Amino acid sequence: QVQLVESGGGLVQAGGSLRLSCAPSGNIFSISAMDWYRQAPGKQRELVASITNSGNTNYADSVKGRFTISRSTTKNMVYLQMNSLKPEDTGTYYCNARRGVVNLSSWGQGTQVTVSS
Repeated sequence: QVQLVESGGGLVQAGGSLRLSCAPSGNIFSISAMDWYRQAPGKQRELVASITNSGNTNYADSVKGRFTISRSTTKNMVYLQMNSLKPEDTGTYYCNARRGVVNLSSWGQGTQVTVSS
């Protein structure tokens, strides 16, 4: 099992930037990919970005060109750099660890991102 702690959220004006961090612990050697999800009030959780151990990345169309997912193998961290933020980016952001398509973690508390117009 893998435990995850998200941080870095906050309140920012439209056009601003935030960097989210995710710290996995536990059975980290089983992880082959990490994801960032978000959930806006009244909406379903959606996949925002993914990164594999080999560095391959994927993004939701709504964040392409604005968000960048990265990882630090030395610090064992995963980041989500969010630029040019929009009010529709508001929500709680969660990270996820998986091996292939199998989730290795339960949802954490997430980190709240609020973008004001």
